[in-house]
Amino acid sequence: MSDERLLDTFLDLVRIESPSGFEGATATYCARELETSGCHVWFDDSAKATGSDTGNLIAELPGTVPGVLAFSAHLDVVEPCRGIHPVITDGIIHSAGPTILGADDRAGIAAAIETVRRLAKDDRPRPTVRLIFTVQEEVGLNGAKYLSAEDAACNLCLVLDAEGSPGGIVIGAPTHYTFLAEFHGVASHAGVAPEKGVSAIAMAADAISTMPFGRLDARTTANVGSIKGGRATNVVAACCEITGECRSLDRERVEAVKAEMDAAMHAATDKFGGRVDVSWKLEYEGFEFPTDSPEIALVSAAVRDVGLVPSTYLTGGGSDANVLAALGVPALALACGMTGVHGTDEQMAVADLQTMVCVCEAVAYRMADASPA
Repeated sequence: MSDERLLDTFLDLVRIESPSGFEGATATYCARELETSGCHVWFDDSAKATGSDTGNLIAELPGTVPGVLAFSAHLDVVEPCRGIHPVITDGIIHSAGPTILGADDRAGIAAAIETVRRLAKDDRPRPTVRLIFTVQEEVGLNGAKYLSAEDAACNLCLVLDAEGSPGGIVIGAPTHYTFLAEFHGVASHAGVAPEKGVSAIAMAADAISTMPFGRLDARTTANVGSIKGGRATNVVAACCEITGECRSLDRERVEAVKAEMDAAMHAATDKFGGRVDVSWKLEYEGFEFPTDSPEIALVSAAVRDVGLVPSTYLTGGGSDANVLAALGVPALALACGMTGVHGTDEQMAVADLQTMVCVCEAVAYRMADASPA
C-alpha cells in the first residue's frame, strides 16, 4: 500500500511544472502532504533574494529521541519540463514525450515525503526529521545559499540528489569557480584596413589556446563553455565574450588553476594590444569526508541493513551538499537511482525509488539506536 502511495506521489510531482524560479506549485503540494503526515512546515524568506515564487520549504517531524536527521532535495527541474507525461514500461519510469522525466529531483522529494509518512506511523524510536526542499538548485544552488544556519542545523543531512544506483554515497565534491571574460579590441574594416584593428576574437582564441583545459588530474577540471563576439564578417571584432570554469577537490589546486586561466587571458591582451575584463565567481566550496568518519559508517551500515553494498565515491559535480557543508552541516549526497538526468532519456526504476525510502528509514533507525538515552 505504501509503495503504491510512494509511486503515486512521484508521478504527481513529475506532472507539476516546476522550472527554476517557479517552484511554488510543487512547494504547495509538498507542504500539504507533509502537514498531513504530522510535520510542522514553514517557508524561509529566500524568495526575496532568489526571485522565485516561493521560498525554501522546511518541515520537521518531531522525534522521540535526541538528534536531528535532515533530508534535502530541490524543488526545481531543468527544461524541457512543460507537460511531462510519465509512463512505466517494465518497471522503468520515463517520459512519453519530448521532455525530461524530472526524477532529478522528484525522486528525492518523493522518497523524503514517504520516509516521513512511514516514520510517523511507526512506534519505534526516531530522531527529529527535518526536510529541506530548496529552490533554484539547477541554476546555481541559489536557494540553498540563502538557507539560515538555524534552518539547516542537524546532526546529519542526506542530500537525495545523486545519479546512480541506491547504495552510492557521495563523500566529496569540488570547489567550483566560474568566470565571464569580456575582451575589448579595436574595430576596423577587415578588407580596407585590417592592420588598424585589434581583434577581440583573436585575443580570446589565443587565451583559450594557452589555458589549462579538460581533465587536469584525477581531482581537477577546467573548461571554456561559450564564446561569442563580432558583428559582421567584414569588421575586425571589437568585442568578444567567453565563459568558463574550473573545479577541484583540492582547494589550493583550484586557486592555482584559476590564476593560470586568468593569466592566460591577460597575456593574450598584452600580446595583441587590447584589454580584458574578467569577473570570477565562487559558485560553491568543496567538501570531503574522511572515509572513516562516523557519518559514513552510519549511512553505510543502513545501506547494508536493506541488503545493498555501500559504495563511497567523489564527484566532480556540485549539489546542495556543498552549500550545507559550508554551513558546517555534515552533508552527504546519496545516489537515488535516477539515470540520464537533464536529458529526454532520463529514467527511474520503480524498485530504486522504493529502495531509497528503505535506506532513508534505516538511517533514521540507526541514528535513533545510536542516540544517548
